[in-house]
Amino acid sequence: MTDRYKLIYRQHAVKRMHERSITEQEVADAIASGAVIESYPNDTPYPSALLLGMAGTKAIHVVYADANEDGIRIIITVYEPDAAIWHGDFRTRR
Repeated sequence: MTDRYKLIYRQHAVKRMHERSITEQEVADAIASGAVIESYPNDTPYPSALLLGMAGTKAIHVVYADANEDGIRIIITVYEPDAAIWHGDFRTRR
């Protein structure tokens, strides 16, 4: 999935990745292995989505928006899902 888009990281995503020790490679792995679990079609300027993917044994949520006409995927934020907020499958909220 990442070879279709050029990944652009928002400043917020870079800051959170650093704080959470999540690498760009882990984000790419999560996107490549992942599936959209929530869609936000009314977000602007582009519709966005929450993706759950795996980087090795680490579950990662990636919030992104696609600027399809430009071939860009904008990474908005990245985090490891919290078991207090998400069920064990990390796909559904408690």
